Amino acid sequence: MERERERGTVGNVYKGKVLRVLPGMQAAFVDIGEEKAAFLYAGDIAVPGSGGDRVSDDDGLPRRSGKHANIQELVRPGQEILVQVVKDPISSKGARITSYISLPGRNVVFMPTVSHIGISRRIGSERERKRLRKLVDQMRPPGTGFIVRTVAENASNGQVRAGMDYLLRCWRNIKFNERIHRAPVLLYRDLNLMLRVVRDNLSPELDRVIVDDRAQHERLQKFVRAFMPDYADKIELYSSREPIFDGYGIEQEIDRALERKVPLKSGGSLVFDQGEALTAIDVNTGKFVGAKGKTLEETITQTNIEAAEEIAEQLRLRNLGGLVIIDFIDMDKESNRRKVYRKLQDALRRDRAKAHITKISEMGLVEMSRKRTRESLGRMLTESCSYCNGKGYTKSPSTMCYEILREIRREAPHLNGDTIFVQSSPAVAELMNGPEIAAVDNMVKRIQRGIEIQGRRDFHVEQFKISSKSKHRH
Repeated sequence: MERERERGTVGNVYKGKVLRVLPGMQAAFVDIGEEKAAFLYAGDIAVPGSGGDRVSDDDGLPRRSGKHANIQELVRPGQEILVQVVKDPISSKGARITSYISLPGRNVVFMPTVSHIGISRRIGSERERKRLRKLVDQMRPPGTGFIVRTVAENASNGQVRAGMDYLLRCWRNIKFNERIHRAPVLLYRDLNLMLRVVRDNLSPELDRVIVDDRAQHERLQKFVRAFMPDYADKIELYSSREPIFDGYGIEQEIDRALERKVPLKSGGSLVFDQGEALTAIDVNTGKFVGAKGKTLEETITQTNIEAAEEIAEQLRLRNLGGLVIIDFIDMDKESNRRKVYRKLQDALRRDRAKAHITKISEMGLVEMSRKRTRESLGRMLTESCSYCNGKGYTKSPSTMCYEILREIRREAPHLNGDTIFVQSSPAVAELMNGPEIAAVDNMVKRIQRGIEIQGRRDFHVEQFKISSKSKHRH
């Protein structure tokens, strides 16, 4: 999901300006022209001559490894530096950036700052690996690197070369703009969501791509014809009068992905709690009592297996990243715990975001981490409740009634007049003038003054005002 007005910055290349260097954190803050300063770790700064310490990940994209110099030796405040965003600003944190630039194409990823050729581990044929390595090596400029993506398997030499040529032109354009512009400035923006999805996902396994906008459909067809002509017939224009999200039940799935509780087909449920540091997922049996003739252990294992499948799906839909703790229902047998663990492992293999999981503990807990580059769906589509300020609760009218009485006792010596006037929300006023009138009378005796309570519709349940004069006398 992407909105043009709030388009993500991952993949964007900027000419930034170093604001502060933090030796204690081995990092620096860099102004890239966005709302929040970006964060650059020492290990993400390209050092000339250190190009050999990058390795390719399973998805064919590069990751960083090896030791690095101290941040003070790498950058200084005021320095201008070419960087790329690897993680969007999330919550209160600014974007995370790297000076190891990588420009992704369909078949290859270009790494202008690293002398390295990598081939995706998912390309199994040794003959194919040799062909691709030789092809890339012939065309890459000295000192630069390419990683061949899984999708390049069986791609023609012409297709791979065309992709490399396009990325080399992009890089020349970035370097030209870097010379003529002052920092902070955006030099390169990755493709929008629609084109990115097609570039990275269109494959023989995918049946069709359905677009509900004629202009975007034409744009997509033009893009596919230019870069992936074999798949041109897979782009389809949606013509039904019913909105596309209704036609494919997507609206319903989005609503489901925002709910705290997700029902399972068996009658059990998952409960998601997203905190600042981690997401906790609780598996409940709910109404599921098991099939006839099944033991309790078998029933629990069956629910956990179903939950494992749904958890993997929900992590993708909700785009939950970082640390995730799953509390499966306790199973007595080690063999059943292994069964559920394997199911979770298999279900997560289909996820493009890399995940690491630990074995199920005796308490039924699984710790896992999932790579996060963008905000979760919940944070993108929702905002904190304006009534409770995101706490998820408000004080009850009864609690507020006694809070007001304690405040009256504190304020009474500083207020003039025979009567103290209280303005509160209608629910609290009704309680103080009705069921809690005895507590109000006790306070009247204690302070030897009258208390008049009035409800105000525009007051929040936790809001009240105490004064010596009535604001609403007629």
